[in-house]
This record gives sequence, structure tokens and C-alpha cells, in this order.
Amino acid sequence: MTVFQRYFLWYLLFINLVGVLAVCWDKLVAVKGWNNLPRRGFLWISRVPEKNFFVIALLGGSVGTYLAMRLIRHKTLHRSFMIGIPLIFLVEAALVVVGFLLL
Repeated sequence: MTVFQRYFLWYLLFINLVGVLAVCWDKLVAVKGWNNLPRRGFLWISRVPEKNFFVIALLGGSVGTYLAMRLIRHKTLHRSFMIGIPLIFLVEAALVVVGFLLL
């Protein structure tokens, strides 16, 4: 395994962890109703915008994002998430396989 491949795997691990944490945070804020709290200076609690889940998935965190969504049952009724995130994963998996074969 080359140095690039090793760093790439570490990157994928990190971005998938970010995806898991984003889904868990959004679920926590949604369940607790914290998004209705008043803003206090620079500290405020808010939900994660839906586009951010797709950005994280496009950056390589589709596996972590999807697994977290399924495990904690968050956003599972949204068709765009249940189709879009796995579709992003399939494209990324194909790119990773091709990339590892060429490098």
C-alpha cells in the first residue's frame, strides 16, 4: 500500500466519522427540541441543513452518513436521502476501485 493510499483511507475514516456525528447531532437536536432555544451571542444550537449531509457524502462520507441514518432512524422517510446517499456511495466506490487499480 502506497503512502497516498494510506492517507486516503485515513481521510475516508475521518470524513465518515464526520458524517456519523452530523447525523447523530441533527437527531439529538430534533428530538430534544433544542433548535427552538434562543440565541446567546455566538453560542447557539441548530439543526444540520440537509444539503450538508449531501456535501459530506460527496466528500467521501456516504457510508458513515447512511449507516448512521439507518441505525438511529433519522431522515429515513426522506426519499432524497434513501436514494441519493447510496447512489453517491456507488459512484464513489467505483471511483475508489478504479483509483486503487490505477495507482
